[in-house]
Amino acid sequence: MSTETYTPGHTQNATDFMSARSIQSHGQFFLPHLTPGLSVLDCGCGPGSITLGIAELVAPGQTTGVDFGLSQIERAMASAVNRRVKNVSFQTADCYSLPFADHSFDRVFSHALMEHLADPLRAVSEMYRVLKPDGVIGVCSPDWGGFVLAPPSTELSEAIEAYTSLQAKNGGDIHVGRKLGGYLQECGFQRIQTSARYECYGFLPMIGEYLALQLERKNEPRHATTLRQWSQSEAGMFAQCWVSCVGHKE
Repeated sequence: MSTETYTPGHTQNATDFMSARSIQSHGQFFLPHLTPGLSVLDCGCGPGSITLGIAELVAPGQTTGVDFGLSQIERAMASAVNRRVKNVSFQTADCYSLPFADHSFDRVFSHALMEHLADPLRAVSEMYRVLKPDGVIGVCSPDWGGFVLAPPSTELSEAIEAYTSLQAKNGGDIHVGRKLGGYLQECGFQRIQTSARYECYGFLPMIGEYLALQLERKNEPRHATTLRQWSQSEAGMFAQCWVSCVGHKE
């Protein structure tokens, strides 16, 4: 990710937000492809909460998590020790130039990475390279075109638009979800299966603060305040569309 800025950042709030995710909650679409003995790469692993779940499912197979953020790798390593997961390793890496030989892994997984990349196709091509023949890839990203907020207001719409504009300026694509299948096909994957689900965030102050902090860092205090105030609404809803794709390397 040498040419992009990771919009969420690596604040305590953002890291805690990501750490609440698990392979069961956010990678369920890929569970049928995870069996004991497989080698798995988790590309863009963040604090490692999903990676550790993968490692537990494929043990005694080895799981490797990579991320460009050193602080995330350090937290992931500490979590592995705390959970006593021994068949996992973590290291910093660039998703555009993965430090692995061709045909290194039985499975490649990537969650919530593609939407932050200026060149997702290049990243998918790298994942294809390190995947073994007969291997399977699973990628998942949100698509803000299917985004639902309640209760609606002009101020809230402007705040969300400010956030999506920020992500675009940082090199990301808020509509990458609908493009994932095409990227996999272009890189040579076959038997591609695409699906979508909605995630409704149950605790609005967490997502409100998560977005507000990022806008605050970019001198958008008015929009940050709008999000914090909205997150206190008893009638509030934050529903986000996530698109998942599975592809096979013949």
